[in-house]
Amino acid sequence: MDPIDSVHSDDGQAEGGPSSGDQALPVGQSDLERAILAKLDEDKALDMVLIDLRGKSPMSDAMIVASGRSNRHVGALADHLLRMFKEMGLGKVKVEGLPHCDWVLLDAGDVIVHLFRPEVRTFYNIEKIWAIDSAHRGGAGVA
Repeated sequence: MDPIDSVHSDDGQAEGGPSSGDQALPVGQSDLERAILAKLDEDKALDMVLIDLRGKSPMSDAMIVASGRSNRHVGALADHLLRMFKEMGLGKVKVEGLPHCDWVLLDAGDVIVHLFRPEVRTFYNIEKIWAIDSAHRGGAGVA
């Protein structure tokens, strides 16, 4: 699995569909990652990305980034994930940004989920920060 795997394209259509070959959706390594990705896909989250942090950061094993179409959609995605976490017995998951729903962060311990409105996601560009070959991480192209 690549360190950053996109699940949906920018137009919200699943990559790997009939017209784009047989590329499968990325699958998380843990049950929690797989459950989150499945729930987000079921709830029509856009442009889901799974970033594997194992061996790169002690704060979490994985980060999932996804977009919602609007504040209401982002809020609904967050609410559905919170309900799923409770059903899984994770208890209180730390949540930030829920009142405004521009950017909602859910910290489930082993997995951190970032939910954005598309324009907010573009502004913060979290995927680039965590890219393996980013200059600040000592990747290729650094003198």
